[in-house]
Order: sequence, then structure tokens, then C-alpha cells
Amino acid sequence: MMRNCCCCFLFLYLGKVNLHGIAGSSCRDTDENVLKMHVSFFDRNQDGTIYPWETFRGFRAIGCGYLLSSFAALFINMGLSRKTRPGKFPSLLFPIDVKNIHKAKHRSDSGVYDSQGRFVASKFEEIFSKHARKNASALTSEELKGMLKANREPKDYIGWLASYTEWKILYVLCKDKNGLLQRDTIRAVYDGSLFEQMSKAKTSSRKNA
Repeated sequence: MMRNCCCCFLFLYLGKVNLHGIAGSSCRDTDENVLKMHVSFFDRNQDGTIYPWETFRGFRAIGCGYLLSSFAALFINMGLSRKTRPGKFPSLLFPIDVKNIHKAKHRSDSGVYDSQGRFVASKFEEIFSKHARKNASALTSEELKGMLKANREPKDYIGWLASYTEWKILYVLCKDKNGLLQRDTIRAVYDGSLFEQMSKAKTSSRKNA
């Protein structure tokens, strides 16, 4: 579950962050590994490898408590380490190779990340062109359910569960006062820019305390 990213635990915290005005980068195809950008915030020393203590520090940087940060570090690194290190002997340090993060991508997803972790603008647009009915730039709870059902691959039960968990928690904690999950919030999660925004928000609140 949650194989392609750290989202589950991040979303547990997002409800504490004011997301209004946070926008992702422009929606266009790119040869850059955007999934790599999504997780590189947690590569604290930018050496291409994420160890559990770096994951812990990343979660602390966005304002998560010690318990959640510790659990996230263990869960995420233990779950992703082997998938991102094909052909290598398992390590008890559970490192994640950032360059191979796309190898941990689960099925039954939106397809916004392709098999190489690149951002596919047409797939991102399809989230709204196919499923947004009440508002062209946002999803309601029912529209989100419809999208998840449409994305399901036959008998991919783990993928179904992973996608449902990611999106459901995101919706519950990040919907606006009208019950809409806004396009900019979704885009900022995909490219990882939301994490930097959260870190800056925490630093700012600390200075103003």
C-alpha cells in the first residue's frame, strides 16, 4: 500500500496547513522524472539516497510529530527500499534510491506518472475533463469515487486499496469549505512543491511564535 509515494502520511498532516493559494507548476509534459521530484524533498543531503532518518527529518520539517515521523520513516523505507534497488542485496538500513522511485509505482492509478516517473499532462487534464462535473477545476467526493472506479485494473486489489487510501485521505483533509478538492492542490502534490510550501509555512509560524 502507498507504494509510489509518501502521500498517506503527508496527507495526515495536510489538514493543519492552509492550502489556499498553493499552486503546482505548469501542467505540461516533461522528460524530467517528476515522481523523483515528488520524493526528493526527503533526500535531505541530496545524495540520491533516502535513509529512514532522512524521511524522519523530512516529516519533522513539514510539522509532523515525533511518533508519526518515526512510523512514516520505518513504513515508507521498509516498503520502498527493495523495489528501488533491483538486483542489490537487501540492506537493513532500508535506503531508497531516488533515481529508481518509479519502480515502486503501483497500478490502478491515474496514469499522471508514466512508467518512468514523468509527468503526463494529458492524464492530469483527464482527471478533470472526464470526472469533474460540478466544477471544471475541482473534484467532489462522488466524482473522486467515480475516477477511482474508472482507474481500477482487473483483480489489482492492492492497487485499488493504495489508490483509494491516497485519494480518500487527500480529499478528507484537503477539500475546501464547499467540499471540493481543488486542481492546484492536486498538482502541487504531484510535483512535490506542496512539501516545500509546508516546510516554509512551518518555519514562518515558528518565527512568528
